Amino acid sequence: MCICSLVLWSSTALADVDDEEMAAIRSQIRSLEAKFAAMEKRRSSRAHASTPSEAATTPRTLRGSYPLHPHAGSTGIPVTEEPAASDIRIGSASADAPFFRYLGPDAAAQGAPHGSSVDLSSSSPLAITQTSVDRLPPVFSIGNISVRIGGFLELSNIWRDSNMTSGPATAWNNFPYANSPNHGLSEERLSAQLSRFSTLLEANPTSSVRLQAYVESDFGGSGGSTNSVQINGYVPRLRQGYFTFTQKAWGFHLLMGQAWSLTTGYAKGVLPRNEQLPAVTDNNQIPGITFTRVPQIRIGKDWGQKYWLALSIEDPQATVSSATASGGTLPATGDETVGPRVYYENAGGVLLNPDTQYTDNPVPDIVLKGAVDTSVGHYEVFGLARWFRSVVETPGSTHTHQVTRFGGGVGGGMTVPLATPKLQLTGNVLAGEGIGRYGPSLLPDTTFNSRGELAPVPEMHGALGLIGHPDSSVLLYLYGGVETAGRRRYTAADGSQVGYGITDQNLGGCDVEFGTCNAQTRTLASLTAGGWWHFLDGQYGSVMGGVQYTYIRKFAFRGNDGMGNSVYPTTSGNTVYVTFRYLPFQ
Repeated sequence: MCICSLVLWSSTALADVDDEEMAAIRSQIRSLEAKFAAMEKRRSSRAHASTPSEAATTPRTLRGSYPLHPHAGSTGIPVTEEPAASDIRIGSASADAPFFRYLGPDAAAQGAPHGSSVDLSSSSPLAITQTSVDRLPPVFSIGNISVRIGGFLELSNIWRDSNMTSGPATAWNNFPYANSPNHGLSEERLSAQLSRFSTLLEANPTSSVRLQAYVESDFGGSGGSTNSVQINGYVPRLRQGYFTFTQKAWGFHLLMGQAWSLTTGYAKGVLPRNEQLPAVTDNNQIPGITFTRVPQIRIGKDWGQKYWLALSIEDPQATVSSATASGGTLPATGDETVGPRVYYENAGGVLLNPDTQYTDNPVPDIVLKGAVDTSVGHYEVFGLARWFRSVVETPGSTHTHQVTRFGGGVGGGMTVPLATPKLQLTGNVLAGEGIGRYGPSLLPDTTFNSRGELAPVPEMHGALGLIGHPDSSVLLYLYGGVETAGRRRYTAADGSQVGYGITDQNLGGCDVEFGTCNAQTRTLASLTAGGWWHFLDGQYGSVMGGVQYTYIRKFAFRGNDGMGNSVYPTTSGNTVYVTFRYLPFQ
């Protein structure tokens, strides 16, 4: 009995000692925090005293030079898998921390300097191409989950020398030929549709595990009653929405949700929010760039964040070039009097757009990419596999059968500094069959052969960009891009050509107003120049201005003028954007 009492008394005594030590440690931590806050306040006071012309709360000023972000990599692009350090965040929530904690303007109220997260030093600045939310401090936390908010408000003035009745996204393949009254009829439009908002949630259960969820949206959608007559009620749309899991000790990465396709170029690694996107305003990028934003499952592996390998399974869809609607009959061949009946797409059903046709792809697209980051740039190569399916009823048959054809291609990209961090060269290329969907011009993926099977169209597209940084607050760019398609055709029973890239059409009306012109696009080539100026910055956000000019030339496959002479229809277009963005969180 005495022994038990002694043990119990010893345990109680040790617990009391532990409680006293923990209380002393907490007291020391509070004392150090108070001293640190006082030192910060004195340093801030000295800084303000040395510059008496500045107000107590830093006013907005014209932008000058600012230091590069300390986490910038060798190519000037931060690896956003490692979040930017922040003086505002206080680590993971402890047992004594409140469940809901507000961490935003308090730091500014205590005199902490405002550090802009706008960094234009890279070849694809995240503040322009995305929302740079990784650079921002958490606004608040919910339990152990920190919440960052990013985005911008945008106003663009859009001018095109031919009327396309389009918002801030140009359908490059739709510039009209001279037969259309819209050719040479200029278009002027103001739009705030590309104002964008994002939220990044992050948790770190251990030092090696990171969980993130990211949602990004703008107002690029339109409803059935949307118009620009009075209220301009354009609707929100999902740009990106995905979850990521990272095991840093293993170099393992998992992404599930809607994000930029793995075929998209990257400035560093293959991680989300590090894509190599051109710093342009037009929401349809520029001809020659490889991209889609699609639902996907992606698995990745890195070795020292230098070598990367990733596999992505992505939602499929296809563009089909055919004068025959789904359920219709193709022109006959040989001695047949009727061709095969084909089915290849259907109108959207529940939770899809009923005004859009969806192709019947049997399996997802698959992308495998390898990348390497070196002291002289980022390099990557990838392969793309696709499958296209049609349902065919052959002449004389009383039932249908399914036919699946394979397509795909190989591509690559690079981001290279040219002797100085102030000048960078970017490039990408993709070549194969059935890859039109992955280019901004949306050249057709497939057409039909004589048996009613979807035949992938041979294609290639690519772009080069030169990005300069004459000042830390200025970015200039020059891009050139091209997309081109080959022929997939057959000869019908009447001797006419059927498919894509046919050369027996009468295209003499393409250059005559109100003439008939069914030209099929062979090549699109473009040249884009522009720049951004981050000219205003302060504790209440940043303001940027941008200008973009694009010249595009469209070339059709050869035809004739109805009198035996060959004709090669061409047309061109010019677009100009003047854009202002207010970034309240940066």
